[in-house]
Order: sequence, then C-alpha cells, then structure tokens
Amino acid sequence: MEIQITTLSENTAQGSGLLSEWGLSILIKVDNTKILFDTGQSISTVHNANALGQGLSTIDKIVLSHGHYDHTGGLRQVLMNMKKEVRVVAHPDVWGRKYLKPVNTSNYRYIGVPFQKEELETLGANFMLAREPVWLTDDIVTTGEIPMTTKHELLDSGMYIKQKNGFVPDPLLDDRAIIIKTDKGLLVIAGCAHRGIINTIKHACEITGEERVHAVMGGIHLFRALKEQCEYTISAFKKMDVQKIGVSHCTGMYAAVQMAQEFQDRFFFNNAGTTTIFACGKL
Repeated sequence: MEIQITTLSENTAQGSGLLSEWGLSILIKVDNTKILFDTGQSISTVHNANALGQGLSTIDKIVLSHGHYDHTGGLRQVLMNMKKEVRVVAHPDVWGRKYLKPVNTSNYRYIGVPFQKEELETLGANFMLAREPVWLTDDIVTTGEIPMTTKHELLDSGMYIKQKNGFVPDPLLDDRAIIIKTDKGLLVIAGCAHRGIINTIKHACEITGEERVHAVMGGIHLFRALKEQCEYTISAFKKMDVQKIGVSHCTGMYAAVQMAQEFQDRFFFNNAGTTTIFACGKL
C-alpha cells in the first residue's frame, strides 16, 4: 500500500509559484484511489494543484470535513476544473447556515458554504450526505459524527447556526476526519478537528478496531485553545506513541512550536506544497 498525502491549500506555502490562503485542502492517494479532502477557501487549491502537477480530473471522491467557507470555498472551481460527475461525501449539516460571532461584539458573520447546493450539482457534484462513517475503500473511512468524551476539548463558543427563531450554538456535528488503516496503525487526517483531535482519534480507533495511531495530520484547532488543552493534546500523542505529526491551518503557532519541541523529527509543518509518503502495508 503506497500512501501519498499532498497538501494543496493551507495558510502557508512552500515552493515557488504556490499560493497560501487561510483554509485547507489535502489530496490523498492510496494505491489507485485519489480523494480530495476539502477544497480550501477559494482559488489556491486549483492553482496549486496545477503548479504541483496534480491533476484534479482524476480524483475519485471529494470529502468535506465540515461546512465552513475556508474548507468549501474552492469547491466550485474544483468542479469546473474536473469537468465530470464526482461523489461529494459530507454530513447533512454541511448546509447549515453557519455564523461566527466574535467575542465582545453583537455582529454575526456568515462563514458557511458560499454556494447553493443546486449550482454545485449542475457542475457535477453528486452529494452523499451521511451522519455515520462512510467507507470510501476497504481501508479508508470517514469518522462520521464524533462523540465528545474528553473533558479538555470544548467547542468554540462563538459559532452559531441561524434558525427561524434566531441564532443557536453550532454543535458542529458535521466535523469529520479521514482515517486510513495500515499495518503500522491508523493515519488520521483532520480538517479542523472542531470536536477535538483526541476525541477524533478515539472515535477512529472505535470505528476501525485498531488502537495504534501511526500519524496525525491536518488542522487540529488549537489556535484559540487554553494552554491546558495544548498540554493535554501533547500528552495524549505521547501516550499513543504517534510517529508522525504534521500540523496545518487552525493548529496555531503556539501549539505547533510546543509540538515541534516535544516531538522533534516526528513533527513537521504540513503546509501547501508538502508531500508526505508513507510506505505501509494493508492491515
């Protein structure tokens, strides 16, 4: 089993001619299967894919980690570039009317998907909306809804859903990750991990029946977290003996620096232009 993970869009970029943009998009290749996990905020995913020689027309499936604009805003351009029908796997709440209310303000800012579902369908999107885990291949599965079982991992207080009677806190049930089963343990790839990266990993282990975690990559949403949550996450990674940690997007510089110091050569910044290859066998 050859696994190649290429980050197409992220807050920072390495390499001439690549664009950086707040958000995330990761191309996952496992043997002959190609999955695009999120589509970035706008133009960077397609631009960087072309610059890196990663043709999007051969993608088999698209998975959306959740319904925020910085993970879905590139979807229209991706579909236009692909020029074919493609299955798009997401949670039903991805279409929720999502808003952000910054601390000490009374203003709600829309942060949801910036397109209409019908428009994307005319461009080739075939949406599969599911609350439960979805097996993409025999070895790749989405987490589905993630139970919040750890006491240190809490939802952001400023995120809301607009309903008929007003705004209510967004439980972010659409938050999901991708899991790849290998003979070395699980590869867990997170979009934002709004419901907690350790909650996500624990759920991944329950879904697959595999307790070993070989690698964790993507956004792990610690940029607004308290110091205690960062310390808890690092401690949990140590107990799990995670061998490779590649952080992106919403992880935050403080948490990333702490992890770099703790994990040394097991740690890397997973920015746009980064390709990571795992030489693993099937579980």
